[in-house]
Amino acid sequence: MITFYYIISLLLGISLGSFLNALVWRTRENIKIGKDRSMCPHCRRRLTWYENIPILSFIFLRGRARKCGKRISRQYPIVELVMGVLFLFVFYFHARGELVFTPEIVRDWFIVFNLSFIFLYDFKYQEILDFSTIPSIIILVLFSPAIGWHSWQSIGLAMLIGGGFFLAQYILSRGKWIGGGDIRLGFLMGVILGWPNIVLGLFLAYIIGAVISLIMVSVKRQDFKGETPFGTYLVLGTFVAMFWGERIVGWYLSLLN
Repeated sequence: MITFYYIISLLLGISLGSFLNALVWRTRENIKIGKDRSMCPHCRRRLTWYENIPILSFIFLRGRARKCGKRISRQYPIVELVMGVLFLFVFYFHARGELVFTPEIVRDWFIVFNLSFIFLYDFKYQEILDFSTIPSIIILVLFSPAIGWHSWQSIGLAMLIGGGFFLAQYILSRGKWIGGGDIRLGFLMGVILGWPNIVLGLFLAYIIGAVISLIMVSVKRQDFKGETPFGTYLVLGTFVAMFWGERIVGWYLSLLN
């Protein structure tokens, strides 16, 4: 029976990955998500049901739109597959032999989807939108006591550190170093990670960003003066600290003893 729940988790993630692709594109094109059916991003023709099957349609169509023949970005199947794996991982991480979708699983599915939107949108357009951070902050704070998550004291301190860290940089640089989206993402990180994992999340984000930037420079895909979508690194740091933060912090503290 447990296999059934794993399959459901995988398929749900893949389906939401398809929705995520559409949400990112429609948001950028200023098209309401509920307006009209799925359409080709090139010629805007409505897609039939068999052109809209996650992953499989890309394979069957050989990576090209059926009508206009334009190439379909590999982003679509990659995002769908990654989302499927992430949802599967969340279920595996929390299930621990349980055969139900617990509040913790639903909560982390919500967080993973939202972080994935922030990652993808910032990666493509170097922008973090308010609707991807502010509503999530409110929802997670309000429902935190109901799901036995972080205490409000832990969330408050972490939000102060996460948001305040970027707010200070914004004020000192007069908006040249970072944007307002990073500040709001810092607050969201605080809600998700709590204290002291927020410190780890920020530290990991900078380490990941430095490593990736050095790799990009070494292969001549970027120079040291080039802009980088820092929100993507913050998302990665948040994800690692969210699931393995306590173990990493515990391991680090054990080294000091």
